[in-house]
Amino acid sequence: MPSPSSALIVVPARHGSTRLPGKPLLTIAGRTLLERVHAVASAAAELAGNCAVVVATDDARIAAHAQAIGAAVTMTDSALDSGSSRAYAAAAAWPNRPDLVINLQGDAPFVPPAVVAGLIATLRGGEADVATPVYRLDWPRLDRLRAHKQTAPFSGTTCIRDAQGRALWFSKTILPAMRDEAKLRASGPLSPVWQHLGLYGYRLAALEWFAQAPQSPTERLEGLEQLRFLEAGRTIATIAVDPPLHAMSGIDTPADLALAEAAIARLGDPYPL
Repeated sequence: MPSPSSALIVVPARHGSTRLPGKPLLTIAGRTLLERVHAVASAAAELAGNCAVVVATDDARIAAHAQAIGAAVTMTDSALDSGSSRAYAAAAAWPNRPDLVINLQGDAPFVPPAVVAGLIATLRGGEADVATPVYRLDWPRLDRLRAHKQTAPFSGTTCIRDAQGRALWFSKTILPAMRDEAKLRASGPLSPVWQHLGLYGYRLAALEWFAQAPQSPTERLEGLEQLRFLEAGRTIATIAVDPPLHAMSGIDTPADLALAEAAIARLGDPYPL
């Protein structure tokens, strides 16, 4: 039986965050953000099999910390403008170019390893260019998303998908619009809205194309990288997952650090002992 397609999980970790400089080195409940994300990546790689992990950074301090926690490191150009471009640079520099690349953002410590491994399994078992997870919102979660968008309209991405799980569109607007919403609410606990969990798996050829292609018109308007693929006619498979227990998509501000510590105190620490 042939071995499965080789995979590489890349953890992009920049020092120069505008809102939270040096955030990969900041601690949450006694562990650095990078240490937590690397632990997720390592557990996912073990689940997936034939999979390696590398931290991609542009900063010597982050590289030194990554090496101290036992992570492989590759240095990437600080001029790269996205995590996906950094992921491609890391994959291109890897000694054995992988078939599949996972971009696990360095500020996402609460992603379950099984979700990351699931992206690899989906790409190995199908023909999509990209795979990404989504979760269906119940009505209270949808209400909270709507309220949050009153003050942060570009926080939270929704997805329209077909019956086979292929993504038709992503938007910072809440999609779909709903006629007769009261009737829908009365019919069951789940809304028709799917929210995107910002994590991607790519075929290397698709990621290479992305790194060389210009921004697409709607990508520029929405600020969503995945629209570059859709506007070019490429296929994104969405994977339905459970709503995240720790409902934080990323750590961007000092307030987010405090919220993350509070969530760990309330819900338990996902970091493996």
